[in-house]
Amino acid sequence: MDFDVIKSLVIKGEKLGKIVLLVMDGLGGMPMEPGGKTELEAANTPNMDKLAVSSMLGLHQSIRTGITPGSGPAHLGLFGYDPLKYEVGRGALSALGIDFDLHDSDVAARGNFCTVDEQGLVSDRRAGRIPTEICEHLCDMLNEKVSIPGVEVFLRPVKEYRFLLVLRGEGLKANIAETDPLSVGEKPLPATAMDQKSEKAAEFAREFVRQAAEILKDEHPANMLLLRGFAQIPDWPKFPEIYDLKSIAIAMYPMYRGVAKLVGMVSPAAAHDYEEEIDMLEENWDKYDFFFVHIKKTDSYGEDGNFPAKVGEIEKVDKLLPRILALDPDVLIITGDHSTPALMKSHSWHPVPVLFYSKLCRPDNVISFGERACTQGALGGRFPAFELMPLAMAHAGRLEKYGA
Repeated sequence: MDFDVIKSLVIKGEKLGKIVLLVMDGLGGMPMEPGGKTELEAANTPNMDKLAVSSMLGLHQSIRTGITPGSGPAHLGLFGYDPLKYEVGRGALSALGIDFDLHDSDVAARGNFCTVDEQGLVSDRRAGRIPTEICEHLCDMLNEKVSIPGVEVFLRPVKEYRFLLVLRGEGLKANIAETDPLSVGEKPLPATAMDQKSEKAAEFAREFVRQAAEILKDEHPANMLLLRGFAQIPDWPKFPEIYDLKSIAIAMYPMYRGVAKLVGMVSPAAAHDYEEEIDMLEENWDKYDFFFVHIKKTDSYGEDGNFPAKVGEIEKVDKLLPRILALDPDVLIITGDHSTPALMKSHSWHPVPVLFYSKLCRPDNVISFGERACTQGALGGRFPAFELMPLAMAHAGRLEKYGA
């Protein structure tokens, strides 16, 4: 929905309904064999199933039909931003997520430490998910040894194998192709400018990769790196101003704090586990109107192809649901940003399950939370994710009627 229309309808006031958006990253799944269950269907989720009886269910589409979303645009859709209109690379999100002081003219990229074989072919895009401590060591080493005339280079650890690269100099633009081939058995790609204005930054990025490859060559398993999501900070309408919501993001991983901060949400220090996330939700309940709570490991295990572990993470979240419901939210949305089926070991284009509870919703006939059940729900089998926020605002009593 057009943000000017939303802003014209928003009811302002401190005593209006509270909204919780609980996002299990990569929630959507697929059966591992014909006729089997998805991860969500296989999970034992008595609390979600019980809540489904009083809710509306459906499947949202992160971007558009058949398009596989990245995590950044998928979350923007959940926040009400059309991902095809509001585009940003993961570099800027990573920088904001770790509280890096990113300047407007900086070019940021999200990096993966990876493993290459003797022929220079990628054998592991995540370097065995090295622990953050090793990532910190490698970033320190690169910060010390890389030197490129004409630009400042900053390396910062993010989490596990992920790091942040920032290039700071004059006249830099970020329309640069990623160096990640997105599959094993391929060589890393060159950082190629997609327009003339970005050639300067692309040249710096190529020189950085060249020097980094030489510095890392004797390391194991992280003997190379891949760069993704080159970006600069965009000038966008801010979420709290559009919806007049005091908003907080509670997450364990920096990238998701970053995308929330990009649209103007407050994001305190990262939580260490799910219990701490719910602790933070409870502690901040009286201070905010909108609560974005992010669960990461469902996506990680999906990418690893670990069906049982993804099921287990969903069950952990289900056990925490009574604590959320005890806060008596006016609206509670349980969903994912995209699908990450363990069968595919990657993000996918499949629509994502949604459980939408509010005190004013019309419950449908669905009595469990799963992909097939959601196709029968009142929300329908394929609606745009960016329609969730207007729906949440209406059910929280925060929108006026339109027209006379």
